Amino acid sequence: MAISLLVQTIDQLSREKGIETEVVISALEDAMVVAARKYYKTAEEMRCRFDRETGNLTVYVVKKVAEPVSDPVLEMSLEEAKRIDAGAEVGGEVYLPKPTQVFGRIAAQTAKQVILQKVREAEREIIYAEYSGRVGELVHCVVKRVEGPEVIVELGRHEGRMPKREQSRLETYHIGDRVRCVIREVDRAAKNAQVVVSRADPLLVQRLFEMEVPEIYDGTVRILAIAREAGERTKIAVQSKDRDVDAVGACVGMKGSRVQSIIRELRGEKIDIIQWNEDPVGFATNALSPAKVSRVSVVDGMERRLEVAVEDSQLSLAIGKKGQNVRLASKLLDWHIDIKSEEEKRREVEAQMAGMLPATPRTPLEELVGLGRKTKEKMGAHGVGTVEELAGMTPEQLMAIPGIGEKMVQKIAAAVKKHFEPESAGEEAPPAEAAPAAAATEEKPPPAQEASREAESAEATGVTAEPEAGKTE
Repeated sequence: MAISLLVQTIDQLSREKGIETEVVISALEDAMVVAARKYYKTAEEMRCRFDRETGNLTVYVVKKVAEPVSDPVLEMSLEEAKRIDAGAEVGGEVYLPKPTQVFGRIAAQTAKQVILQKVREAEREIIYAEYSGRVGELVHCVVKRVEGPEVIVELGRHEGRMPKREQSRLETYHIGDRVRCVIREVDRAAKNAQVVVSRADPLLVQRLFEMEVPEIYDGTVRILAIAREAGERTKIAVQSKDRDVDAVGACVGMKGSRVQSIIRELRGEKIDIIQWNEDPVGFATNALSPAKVSRVSVVDGMERRLEVAVEDSQLSLAIGKKGQNVRLASKLLDWHIDIKSEEEKRREVEAQMAGMLPATPRTPLEELVGLGRKTKEKMGAHGVGTVEELAGMTPEQLMAIPGIGEKMVQKIAAAVKKHFEPESAGEEAPPAEAAPAAAATEEKPPPAQEASREAESAEATGVTAEPEAGKTE
């Protein structure tokens, strides 16, 4: 009865774990060897054999036949070997059976632990071989239990786990719930479930569209880029190979039936379907929908930077809640996007234009020649500190200052003019002063000489005299 029970147990374990019977038997033999070593406390080489027909497990001490014997623990002389096995030869092996009925409780527990470890390792290798080539595949799961932040799901005969980072923010999971996930990775070193499934991966959205949209499944419409914040919003860029097929319309479906089915599966997550464009400027315009973009310019093609200008009323819509819209658009394009309103852009351009103009020099009022100290003090008391500010004031503004009259205004005007036009002022001043002196010293020339001088003067200034009408010489 005990023999048949052991055989039945091995067969049942093989079926449940999906492990070959040879692997279970090998684990059982290793466990018996470990238990024997622990009980006999020997360094001799031991082996175990399982009889498939009878179900007996036999433990042997293996010794090598040698002449002469150098290590009595591992070797045996030919004479001793002949007593056990008449056909023994030098270089061969002799098997000495050891009783297993004497194993105690500790040895039995050790054997059990070894068996479980061997079976677990074999199961891990089987799971890795089965699922390592299925990464990215859409699978149907059933929530089995919740362990802290992780959700354990059933994948047929095996289990998978969904860590917190792979869960959608909008979803709460209960035991027995049926969910669709994608296989994220297969962790070979994990102690428990090795298969990691995800509900937050962008690949889940792509697999759902492939199921719902026949044009995507057969390759007529391609999904070229996806940006997703699980539980909030997803942007998906599509392109059609056939001119007669509208890529966006095929994904939306009749009255939105196709995309609405996916939104229900994702528990109400918003989905933006946009047209793919190879030109980053046109692609950015589409990616920032539903906001209307005024213009897009490439700031730096090497660093992949774009600048987008929108109307003031569209700025909040383009940025989105907590910057979500522009963040997803940036992920979709793989470009850095800087959004500015038209008013902000206008002020920036004006500031740049102002910076390109040369700076106007400022002259302190104290350096102005032609005005007295008291007059300058009156000007300074009313906020006039530079000659340029004084030049910009009207006569009425000047006369509004106490102590400045009409004559002083004329004097100020003359001083300012002389400051800004020193050459013209210097040329006009000397003739006015030198004229009286010349008139006093020079003698009056004869009439003929005077007439000749007047003619030369007229010729020099370009003025020609013409005869009066109606007169003859």
